Amino acid sequence: PGGESHAGQIFCCVGALAITGALSHVDRDLLGWWLCEREVKTGGLNGRPEKLADVCYSWWVLSSLIMIDRVHWIDKEKLKNFILDCQDKENGGISDRPDDAVDVFHTYFGIAGLSLLEYPG
Repeated sequence: PGGESHAGQIFCCVGALAITGALSHVDRDLLGWWLCEREVKTGGLNGRPEKLADVCYSWWVLSSLIMIDRVHWIDKEKLKNFILDCQDKENGGISDRPDDAVDVFHTYFGIAGLSLLEYPG
């Protein structure tokens, strides 16, 4: 109570409810609305209101939307392009945002996001 909502925490809660068969306790439209509000103009997703897009949220937000059957509410093509724009095409890896340094964390979650988007390869 009184804290700021965060997409990573949402994923943990929704995942726990899904595992225990208790997703009926969730207002899927309201939660889906909040999660879709994480989508920014670049197609990327952020974890909290008024923050920059970050590749890792392609996993946290997208997987939550899938669990509540609201993934069709975001522009999946723009999200895919955002993730691909974060690649280092010369050396490999994925960064948090385009033109930033790549790291293992964001590479892992970027690939996980592409997998959820059914990206071939």
